[in-house]
Amino acid sequence: MTRLADDPRRRVAWGISLLLIAVTALLGGAPGAARAATGAAVGAPPVPVLAWGPCDGAEDGFECATARVPLDYRRPTGPTLALAVTRRPAADPAHRTGVLVLHPGGPGNSGVDFARNSYEALPAALRGAFDVIGYDMRGVARSGQVECWNDEEYMTAVDKARGAPGPGPGALKEAVRQGAEFAASCQERSGDLVPFVGTGSNAKDLDLLRQALGEEALSFYGRSFGSYVGTVYAAQFPQRVRAMVLDGAYDPRRYADVPYAYDAGQFTALDAAVGRFLDWCGRDAAACGFGEGRPRQAFEELKRNLDADPVITASGRPATGYTLAYRLMFNINAGKEIWPYLGQALRSAQARQASFLLSPPSPASFDFLNVNMAVECADRLYPANRLLLGALVGGEAASAPLLGPPIGLGPPTYDHNHAPTCAQWPAERPSRFGGSYRAAGSAPILVLGTTGDPDTPYQDAVALAGTLDLGRLLTFDAEGHTAYHRSACVSTLVDNYLATLDLPARGTVCADEAPPEPFGRRTTGTEVDETRDVIPVLH
Repeated sequence: MTRLADDPRRRVAWGISLLLIAVTALLGGAPGAARAATGAAVGAPPVPVLAWGPCDGAEDGFECATARVPLDYRRPTGPTLALAVTRRPAADPAHRTGVLVLHPGGPGNSGVDFARNSYEALPAALRGAFDVIGYDMRGVARSGQVECWNDEEYMTAVDKARGAPGPGPGALKEAVRQGAEFAASCQERSGDLVPFVGTGSNAKDLDLLRQALGEEALSFYGRSFGSYVGTVYAAQFPQRVRAMVLDGAYDPRRYADVPYAYDAGQFTALDAAVGRFLDWCGRDAAACGFGEGRPRQAFEELKRNLDADPVITASGRPATGYTLAYRLMFNINAGKEIWPYLGQALRSAQARQASFLLSPPSPASFDFLNVNMAVECADRLYPANRLLLGALVGGEAASAPLLGPPIGLGPPTYDHNHAPTCAQWPAERPSRFGGSYRAAGSAPILVLGTTGDPDTPYQDAVALAGTLDLGRLLTFDAEGHTAYHRSACVSTLVDNYLATLDLPARGTVCADEAPPEPFGRRTTGTEVDETRDVIPVLH
């Protein structure tokens, strides 16, 4: 494992982050922080009653129910939200341990779908010992879908976006304009809901579900954004944690309180991961099939060519250099196993042939992206300073030349370009969590970090494990996002911890990443739709 002091790129990234933290602190937080309500709730909310029944006619062994939870926890007996919940009872009731909650990434992915689609990937020992639980968190899918932009507005924005935005201030001005428009649309169309979709309230919902399930404590697996939900749950309800695995973890304090610094780390991690893939293409041109020995230059040329002359897809929509960058941002998360498929897809794009990297974002994507933006704006405090917004967003995009400009200066979509919207967010933030993340009094918590993670940088997992009073870091030395079921070593240790509460030894590093897959072998990594979050089947 590379130490920080041995890697000049990491030293530079941390230096930039520290500068951003200092600037943000000097300029102060967003107005939403001042408007966030701090009044204490009076009384306890009623525990939901779960009436289990069939799930939409599916015959997969899962049951479904609806949980009524407070819309605003400052009014615990006031208006409610209906949350969709699912469970698969323990296969071995005589040896049942309790419940295992599976929480997906996003924010924006369905927890109901995540639990049902991931169940078979769990080992028989966990399926036998636990009721497997999933739920759609507030604002997501069956639990009151947030809408800010509609499908037509999103299509117009992403179809006009470019992979190589022109020089000068025009692209930045457009990003800021679109951010303001998106924020205003959230207020207009979902204004009764968006103040209350933050993770502080989501974690309270989870504890009401625990009570409704009749459990003294939960076992929990959360990946990517789900790791932040778990972190906030443990911070608020430390005594209710039996076991917790936080995979692809967030540095919670930087994420919530110094988001420009957090975003800078994400820009750096994403570009570095794409750069390592392209460098592999340069070293092994036969396996990659893209770039003919100069893959970085070929990638830049491809973005520009698609911008100038988009490919018209079967849907009639254009695939531009932005489409290419957007899809690569998600698909690079699969790690080395997908690299040959990415090379093939890039070569197909060069030839203007069908490619999963030339699939424009779909209406299912737009549902995901609306929630992704709304929840993170409810959670995070960007200073409301236009000069700072322009300087830092422009600088962060420029610091990551491969994907930074199209993603950072594009329309409101995913993590890296939340600043133009969230710095102009009009809603209050009463559902935001702003307390300590130590989880003092909790059971030990297992934190998983992948050294080459493009989405949640490895240093975030290191920071979270150090923040928690009883955090234990397990390192996966590999490319790709998250670790569970991408490594037999990691999975064995995680499964044993969930079953027995035995933690891996301190300093454990797993280094068994699957190598680039030869063509002809089926890969779990090739996914066009970023909304399909699932624990992969270990092979």
